[in-house]
Amino acid sequence: MDYPRAVPLAIFLLIASITALSVYAIERGESQRDRARLRETAQAVASAIERRGSSSSSYLRAGAALLATVDEVEGPLFRRFVNELRLDTDYRGGGGIGWAEAVRPNDLARFESELQSNLTGFTKVHPVPDGSSRLVVPVTFLQPDTMRNRRALGFDMYSEDVRKFAMDKAVQDLRPTASGKIVLRQDGSNNEAGFLIYMPVFRSGAIKRELKGFIYSPFNAQDFLQSALELEGRGKAGIRLYDGEISDANLLAEVPLGSVAGDAVSEPVMVANHPMNLLVESARSGVLSQLSMATLIFGALVASLLMLMSRLLAQQALEDRASLIWLHEQNSIRNSLTRELNHRVKNTLANVLSIIAMTRRRTTSLDDFAEGIDGRIRALSATHDLLTQSEWGTTPVKAVIEAELAPYAQGNGGVTSIDGPDVDLAPNEALSLGLAIHELATNAAKYGALSAAGGKVSVNWTHDDGFARVVWQEADGPPVKQDRVRGFGTDLIEKIVAHELKNPVELDFNPSGVRCVITVPIRTPSDFAMRAKR
Repeated sequence: MDYPRAVPLAIFLLIASITALSVYAIERGESQRDRARLRETAQAVASAIERRGSSSSSYLRAGAALLATVDEVEGPLFRRFVNELRLDTDYRGGGGIGWAEAVRPNDLARFESELQSNLTGFTKVHPVPDGSSRLVVPVTFLQPDTMRNRRALGFDMYSEDVRKFAMDKAVQDLRPTASGKIVLRQDGSNNEAGFLIYMPVFRSGAIKRELKGFIYSPFNAQDFLQSALELEGRGKAGIRLYDGEISDANLLAEVPLGSVAGDAVSEPVMVANHPMNLLVESARSGVLSQLSMATLIFGALVASLLMLMSRLLAQQALEDRASLIWLHEQNSIRNSLTRELNHRVKNTLANVLSIIAMTRRRTTSLDDFAEGIDGRIRALSATHDLLTQSEWGTTPVKAVIEAELAPYAQGNGGVTSIDGPDVDLAPNEALSLGLAIHELATNAAKYGALSAAGGKVSVNWTHDDGFARVVWQEADGPPVKQDRVRGFGTDLIEKIVAHELKNPVELDFNPSGVRCVITVPIRTPSDFAMRAKR
């Protein structure tokens, strides 16, 4: 109840935090599972690529063993060997198998002459050796014999650094060795990335190992990757194959994801004694998993419901507390009202008794007594009506005076002036002022300004320093007798009214007209209020 807004908000934030933490844990678990599946896919694809490279290396080893047993590698023998491998069905991803004879620069003219006479489509070795190389390794045969593969015939592979490095490494390690990223000669200007696998062939029976040439396989990197994926599906993942370090310059082939990439894992791949790297990417998900969405929606509903319930409970508690406070106040007000009413009834009865006693002493007949009592009780009743209308709150001075002078305000004579600022009186002061004005008006109607035509009475008041100064002035009436007998009205005003108002009353019977000054204290409503609004 002390924090009706902060507590519901704190409950909402607490549940929301728990929900967010749960969603984070679920998403983290999903991410770890996705990464594990991605790692499994990367290892499977890497294994397929290595198997494809090993399969190609096996063909080249077999070819090297065959070609090492013959003195000269001739076209019919090489074509028969390649045909028996059935490359169309068992060698997917490769560009075929070729033979490149190792030729000494001083023996190049004889080599070119023999090939020009025996090989269709061969012209000269290119690029023309500059004499600085110790070896020339031109493409001699390349099967299958297609227009595409004929573009590579006669190309000196030892003239290009990447190919040369791979061939030297193959000779050094005596095993099939793949080159780095190149553009195959048969691909022309397509600039599609590829690589070659070389297997050195040595002359058999020689005392010193002598290089005869290289049996090799060219590979279009994109076709090679696609053929490897036929052995192992990639699922919903993007695949990239790099020559060595992962960078855009080293990209060999890729199978795009088709959407924005998310998490990625890399896996090293060894293809024919040459290191490569495989990068597998998963699709980036822009939405939460189904479990996370369900948790988020449920948590939001629970947080909102608890916040609403706590807010309603707090509001109800505040209203109940306010009601209890109000009921307690009303109980106190009723007690005060009872005491105040008792006090006011006693005061009113005391005033009535005083009026009866004074009226009895100053009357000689029953009719005079009844008339005097009737008028004064009616004056009290008129003022009581005003107090009742204001629920025994404040009553304006003007309303009290107008109520008492109402019987004399009609006809040709009458009160000529009632004027003063807005001043409100407490109930007791209003009763006393009303009784005084009634006595003054009754006296004026019998003997003073209201008893003759043309007589005038003015009632004016001012407000100063917590008091209302009410001035009654008669004029243009019969002269006031100076040898008059002191009457009941004089005693009522100077004794009862002055006592109730706790201030003396100035009453002057001047020959020109009666003048009376009544000082009425003005109290604040909190001093006499009997009701409090809820």
